This record gives sequence, structure tokens and C-alpha cells, in this order.
Amino acid sequence: MAKLLSTAYFPPVSYFAAMAQEMSGLTYRRGGDGSMELSPSVVYIEACENYQKQSYRNRCRFYAADGVQALSFPVIHVDGTYKHPVKDIRVDYSTPWVQQHKRAIVSAYRTSAYFEYYQDELFAILDSRPDRLIDLNMALLRFFIEKTGLRVDLRLTEEYSKDGLVAGPDGELLQCEDLREAIHPKRPNTILSDLALEKPYFQVFAPKYGFKSDLSIMDLLFNEGPDSILYLKRLCK
Repeated sequence: MAKLLSTAYFPPVSYFAAMAQEMSGLTYRRGGDGSMELSPSVVYIEACENYQKQSYRNRCRFYAADGVQALSFPVIHVDGTYKHPVKDIRVDYSTPWVQQHKRAIVSAYRTSAYFEYYQDELFAILDSRPDRLIDLNMALLRFFIEKTGLRVDLRLTEEYSKDGLVAGPDGELLQCEDLREAIHPKRPNTILSDLALEKPYFQVFAPKYGFKSDLSIMDLLFNEGPDSILYLKRLCK
């Protein structure tokens, strides 16, 4: 079944695990002629819901030297901001939050195994300063989909539906698994445990604070690199 997710900034690991769930194939071998092609998951990103504050739509959680921290960015408020569809919400660049986020990410992950391989390309997305929240988030989402090795048929919704029905590419109505409100920074979800993916991976500050689950996907990618796919989808090398 196709998934329906809200847009998110540096989304959490559970967000990507949900996307990976419908990928078909039992093995994944990197490199050479033996690599297996996995059929993509169909994932719709909600573009027409009203904007909501204090959600993953403009914030993320990551692992820093002082423990789990949050990053968020401001949006331009207009009359009735919370009654505007998220696709119309513009990012506020009047404060130096891009530089602040980049410094925080470098401080947290500069000693991780794979950070230097992804830093320039990732920061180029932030430096490009997309005008709309949805464009910034989609650029980051596509980056992490590519780098983690997921195969996802990514689509934006064309209108809002309360019941998870979306219009398919041929105009047909598709019923999606509605996860728009399931993944929220203030409400724990059971996605990783339901998929038997609640397991530790290497984290730089785990020796000090212990393993922290379901942080931003950048935490997994910077620490596990191309093996991130093995965490998100129980595949064998």
C-alpha cells in the first residue's frame, strides 16, 4: 500500500523506514553485476494540508555533544498562516539560521565515519535557500533517499483528503496508509518496533549518553553511510 506522509525537515529514521517497507526484494548486494534492483515504494507527500507549527515540518532532532538537540527554521507569517496550505508557506531567511544549522551539524557529526562524504552536497541544498518550505524539504528528502539507497516513487498530493485517498497518476483514487500525524516530535510512534527495526547502530556520543532511537536520518547516514539501507530494510549483503 502507498504511504502518505507530511513534509518534514531532515526527517526521522522512522519516516524512512515507513517508506522502505513496501520495497520488494530480499537481498541487496552493493557493487558488481550481482546487485539486485528493488521495486520502489510509492510515497505521497502531503502538500495541501494546512501548515502546523511545532512539528517535523520545520524541525528535526539530532545527536550532539550535549545529548539530543533540536533544530528548527522560521517561516514567513502572513494573515492566517495556519490556514494556508503547506505548499504556500515560505521560508524566512531574515535570520542566519542556515549558518547556525550548518555549524550545529558540523559540531555534532564531524567525527562520524561518513560525514565528509556527504557534507558538501548536503550543505549546497541549504545554501541554495529554496523559497518555499515544501521545496526545501523535498530537496533534502530526495538527497537522503538517494544516499540511503532507497527506491521511492515520490509524489506530491494535489488536494487535501482527510481519509488518506489521493489521486493517482492516471486520475484514479488510491487508498494510502495515512502516516501524516503518526510521526511527530512530541508523540512517540511505534513504526520502528512494528517493523522490527528498533535496534542500535553506531553513534558518536553513545558511549556518553547511550543509543538514541529515531533521530534525524542524517544521524543514521553520517554514521552508517551506504549501509544505512541495511538498517532501514532488513536486507542481506
